[in-house]
Amino acid sequence: MRRSSFAIKLLAAALALLVFGAVAAHAAPAIPTQPADPSLQVPLPGNNQDPGTNLSILALFTLITLGPSLLIMMTGFTRILIVLGFLRNALGTPSIPPNQVLVGFSLFMTIFVMGPTFSQMNTQALQPYLDGKMDAKTAIQTAQEPIRDFMLKQTGRSELAMFVKLSRKPPPKTKDDLPLTTLVPAFMISEVKTAFQIGFLIYIPFLIIDLVVASTLMSMGMMMLPPAMISLPFKLLLFVLVDGWSLLAENLVAGFHL
Repeated sequence: MRRSSFAIKLLAAALALLVFGAVAAHAAPAIPTQPADPSLQVPLPGNNQDPGTNLSILALFTLITLGPSLLIMMTGFTRILIVLGFLRNALGTPSIPPNQVLVGFSLFMTIFVMGPTFSQMNTQALQPYLDGKMDAKTAIQTAQEPIRDFMLKQTGRSELAMFVKLSRKPPPKTKDDLPLTTLVPAFMISEVKTAFQIGFLIYIPFLIIDLVVASTLMSMGMMMLPPAMISLPFKLLLFVLVDGWSLLAENLVAGFHL
């Protein structure tokens, strides 16, 4: 009962303060405001602004927002990152190199691989659009051609045929008739499939080392000793002797330029 009466009193005091504040604010004299200096006003976008500028700003922010998704879906970033993840797991070092290192390495490898494609997009679409020689719609259509050719070279026929069938549309007669909504998922499936195939090949030599070490420890009666602790130095030694990082990077880049 005491707690209830105390809560009621506290609530009544809060309501009294609220009512008093409202009455005081209503009774306070209005402070005259001076007109703002026109020279200090910041121009805001309105009806007098060019609508093309607003659309350009909107398109820029949209591109920045969708940039990471476009990087993952329409470039070789996914394949490179998955292969590096398989390599890290095959070595038996789940946290070395860290995720930030793998993502950064994959990003710059992607920029290197996509360099010719980005250069064509800049020369054929972006620069003419900035110079006023091409409108936005034509620039977008022109910029699609290099990235479309890149994805078509990396996409398997079976994956592409599957998504064309799932789209329930007539088969395209030429590559220009193939919509990006069908090409992009087929390209992503092909990239993941290729990455898993490369990952399987990476696992084989390290798996052999694990089997040899495990059987050797078992024959010596050291069943309580973890085989991964013994096999890890041998894996690292093998990877260093064959110059694994250079070999992997070379084959990844060559796989995109076939």
